[in-house]
Amino acid sequence: MNAYIFPGQGAQFSGMGLDLYENSPLAQELFEKANNILGFSITDIMFEGSAEDLKQTKVTQPAIFLHSVILAKTLGESFKPDMVAGHSLGEFSALVAAGALTFEDGLRLVSQRAQAMQKACEIQPSTMAAVLGLDDDIVEKICATTEGVVVAANYNCPGQLVISGEVEAINKACEALKEEGARRALVLPVGGAFHSPMMEPAREELAAAIENTTFSKPNCPIYQNVTASAITDENEIKANLISQLTAPVRWTQSVQQMIADGATHFTEVGPGKVLQGLVRKINRDAETASATFETNA
Repeated sequence: MNAYIFPGQGAQFSGMGLDLYENSPLAQELFEKANNILGFSITDIMFEGSAEDLKQTKVTQPAIFLHSVILAKTLGESFKPDMVAGHSLGEFSALVAAGALTFEDGLRLVSQRAQAMQKACEIQPSTMAAVLGLDDDIVEKICATTEGVVVAANYNCPGQLVISGEVEAINKACEALKEEGARRALVLPVGGAFHSPMMEPAREELAAAIENTTFSKPNCPIYQNVTASAITDENEIKANLISQLTAPVRWTQSVQQMIADGATHFTEVGPGKVLQGLVRKINRDAETASATFETNA
């Protein structure tokens, strides 16, 4: 069975999407539509902007979403997923690709999500850190016993967990994790504590936008970050999307469940190859590939 997976923040690069724009009339039309919806030329930043330009939250999230969704749409008849999943932001790309959301509504929600997250980051200093080489339960225990807000945020693959919270609490947790034997406990260059209780203001803002958006039944199950299980009910999809900002991304568990449900081949749709690497660390037998646009398609 074919699983299609969609990357999240961090996969952006200068020049992303330019080959699609130049070689596909459909892609060009969708990129131009995106510029109109967003009210600024995101294509200029994606195609020619610096790494610094692309790091702005209001740009990063829509840029990755657009690259993924437009690539999926240019695949045409060859895009036949049996199941889909997306890492954090990538869940929105997966929902559009699977027909649960329109392109326009998906982009509007991603733009609102990015701005709401940016605002939440400005309320109080917060950050995230990558922890390598420890079992999940040890990391969870140290988070629970560290003073302040610090939680497990991204279960990326066995031995790689990202924690999220207040700056001081993250620094304390990193020290404790190193003492416990972590190979690395490294603070990440991110704007704030994503997938933690500190995103509550953003969650409330995004909840209103999601509630006012029409969702359809997806063409195939989506394995959502919050539950790591196959979902097809529109109301469940909405509820999980709302919870996603303050809940952990259960990527390890999602991939394991997809494999248990019959997935044998994972195709990453969008910039980079990060998710393929994680899938292989979760299960060495899984086949992985990048979706590629054929210029003669």
